[in-house]
Amino acid sequence: MGELGDDQLARMERDPALVAAVDQHAAVLRDAIPLDRETLGDYLLGFLDELRHRGWAFNGEPDAAALRLTAVCWLARELGYLSDGLPA
Repeated sequence: MGELGDDQLARMERDPALVAAVDQHAAVLRDAIPLDRETLGDYLLGFLDELRHRGWAFNGEPDAAALRLTAVCWLARELGYLSDGLPA
């Protein structure tokens, strides 16, 4: 998950287009689910299960799935759910 988590979050610092795309996915999540730690974690696990079922793999380019995963990581960091220093 490191390529999508910490690496993509770091890339956001220098890529305004990535920030805008991730922000759009984060807005969808804000409207769709409560953003408490448990619900966001459950959403992430379900989303990852579906991606595995479809055979999806991150190829280094921010497709829709990668953007959604990056949005989940960004939200988790912004909401303080990663305050223990664990990577996104």
